[in-house]
Amino acid sequence: MTLSRFNALPAPEARSALGEVCSSGAWVTAVLAGRPYENTAALHAASDAATAALEGPDLDDALAGHPPIGRPGDATSAREQSAVAEAPGELRARVRELTLAYQEKFGHVFLIRATGRSAADILAALEERLGNSPATERARSRTELAAIHRIRLDRLFPDPSPPATVSTHVLDTSAGRPAAAVPVTLSARSGEKAPWTVVGSSETDADGRCRDLPAPPPGTTEVRLEFATAGHVPAASFFPEVGLVFRVTPGEHHHVPLLLSPYGYSAYRGS
Repeated sequence: MTLSRFNALPAPEARSALGEVCSSGAWVTAVLAGRPYENTAALHAASDAATAALEGPDLDDALAGHPPIGRPGDATSAREQSAVAEAPGELRARVRELTLAYQEKFGHVFLIRATGRSAADILAALEERLGNSPATERARSRTELAAIHRIRLDRLFPDPSPPATVSTHVLDTSAGRPAAAVPVTLSARSGEKAPWTVVGSSETDADGRCRDLPAPPPGTTEVRLEFATAGHVPAASFFPEVGLVFRVTPGEHHHVPLLLSPYGYSAYRGS
């Protein structure tokens, strides 16, 4: 379905379509009230605002629409949680164990944007968040919901324009050679005030290049590349991590290399 077609749908049909994204009636009503949407960025902004407003029973309704991690109850959740389903048995069992402990402590499902995350990433998040307070977890759940809603909206209303693509490479200028095995995380947002969403991660190869970063989602206007340089690049002892933020244009490829020296770094748009 295109966004323009969604704008023209009768209210009952549009409500039904949005119900595939979020099970909260309050969220659906808020997003429905914002029609017509000029573009994906406007839809994302409305979704983010509606998600941030979820409190009490409305937030409970939204969380109740998500099955526990490792036990997806529908095709959409199964696709989002595929990394856990395909993980080794011992890891899956540990995720199930901690998921039950989380539900017992907080009274609702453990919610995380599973798309683009490995089973090990999800397990690490579970272990970390079990130590949070109930109030902290309610707030964290809203943040994760916002990211999930964006992904589901993009699947429901795909942008016809080709996405921007991103690649990078890292050069240790003090050693005069490429920097291999540097972890790189790509995040995206659809406006200066929009929240960042992690899209995926990779690491540089033997040539210092990162060729398999996922494409940012439709509507992306800015991308952030985070390089975990500590322990991987001798020249990076002063900069244990580096973050680069740049604007992207749909349909264009953006190659942004990182040049590291002991007490400085630089970046540029390459080809």
